[in-house]
Amino acid sequence: MFSTPAYAQAAAGGAASGGIGYMLMQILPLLALFLIFWFLIIRPQQQKLKQHRAMVDAVKKGDEVVTGGGLIGKVSKVTDTEVEIELAPTVKVRALKGTLSSVTPRGAPAAANDAKG
Repeated sequence: MFSTPAYAQAAAGGAASGGIGYMLMQILPLLALFLIFWFLIIRPQQQKLKQHRAMVDAVKKGDEVVTGGGLIGKVSKVTDTEVEIELAPTVKVRALKGTLSSVTPRGAPAAANDAKG
């Protein structure tokens, strides 16, 4: 009584038929968005991480370091994954290399790190 038959309409042209150009126009904005994210967010973060890893790997005895917790001291011993930091003449602590946030090489002026911030 209330049911009426529904008929599909024929496709009206090449663009709506799913041609390769139509698919490209659908994907192109997504690729552009990914490239923008890559150059503005992902790539700089990877470069910063690579620079930090090189700085941590180059730490040696006598360098002045700042840990992520804010402790400042001189490196007295270096192992593969840890450094021993001398905070005072009788106070030494061990810290993981990955927690170092700043390394000032021995003999370098301390103001060099202050100028960055």
